[in-house]
Amino acid sequence: MSSASPAPGSTPSGRSPISGTAPAALSLCAREPRVPADRLVAEMVPPPRFDSVRFSTYLPDPNQPSQREAVQVLEDFATGLGEAPGTATGRRGFFGLGRSRAPKAPAGPRGVYLDGGYGVGKTHLLASLWHATPAEPSRKAFGTFVELTNLVGALGFQQTVRTLSGHRLLCIDEFELDDPGDTVLVSSLLARLVEAGVALAATSNTLPGKLGEGRFAAADFLREIQGLSAHFRALRIDGEDYRHRGLPEAPAPYSDEQVTRAARAAEGASLDDFPALLDHLARVHPSRYGALTDGLTAVCLTGVRPVPDQSTALRLVVLADRLYDREVPVLASGQPFDRLFSEEMLKGGYRKKYFRAISRLTALARDAARLVDAP
Repeated sequence: MSSASPAPGSTPSGRSPISGTAPAALSLCAREPRVPADRLVAEMVPPPRFDSVRFSTYLPDPNQPSQREAVQVLEDFATGLGEAPGTATGRRGFFGLGRSRAPKAPAGPRGVYLDGGYGVGKTHLLASLWHATPAEPSRKAFGTFVELTNLVGALGFQQTVRTLSGHRLLCIDEFELDDPGDTVLVSSLLARLVEAGVALAATSNTLPGKLGEGRFAAADFLREIQGLSAHFRALRIDGEDYRHRGLPEAPAPYSDEQVTRAARAAEGASLDDFPALLDHLARVHPSRYGALTDGLTAVCLTGVRPVPDQSTALRLVVLADRLYDREVPVLASGQPFDRLFSEEMLKGGYRKKYFRAISRLTALARDAARLVDAP
């Protein structure tokens, strides 16, 4: 028998080392995925949760006329994208803006920006636009802001420009700028893509001209934001978080024993100690968090507690987004998810991200209740 011992929190099989006669669950902490750049490009499509959404499946709140208006604007936008760039048909393009034969892009907005609170269906609408746009999937790209910056990191700026310049549409979900360097990077990238005739669509919880408030003091930051916001027509979408409309409160955390038993009983479930998982996330690039969850049917966590610092909190936000995109239920013991982030964090510049993570993890916690109730 080999004298080598597995690292704490993992086993050679990638399964949780919790003892017992029942089969051990998988472990996120034992996974260190390597994601090639071509996979990053190929996966720039709406996440599985939004495979089947369409404009017709979006149900506007009758008390929120801005929601119905957004559907109409986006349907017109998609129709306009069906016209070949540079055609001299005499028709004007979307939003009344014409396209000329000259390579220089026309002045004015080249896209739409969906601004609204959490859970009003912005991602549903953005994915519906992607599906409705009459172009081959290889000529449409859909990803979060973080995924877009990760793509640039993997391919390099110039290669990213060349890769995306042939696209008809680029959809960017959760457009939140966390770093002045990312602001300059994405502003430059989108400017190049607009010049190439790529249409843009994005979602965020804040109007483009307000993204930097409360995060970075500096006129330079706002100057970059203002230049970027000129590419978009902003559409405000009012409404209540649909995840909380008439739904029961999030379930209280379960015991360690309940979580462990459920993880062992569920095929394809993972089981990890929450603090150990937070440590592991620091060793895995956020661009790989999607691959980290490949094949999982549920994520089970013991000992959930408030995150210790901002960097850890932002990594957890990315993981929450990937789990929500893939509809992976999350069963947990310890503290409830609304206590993950400190009051200081919830009042700071990243508060919108943290509230989104709480909302999404709460929804996934509801989904996970069936794991405990199952016979």
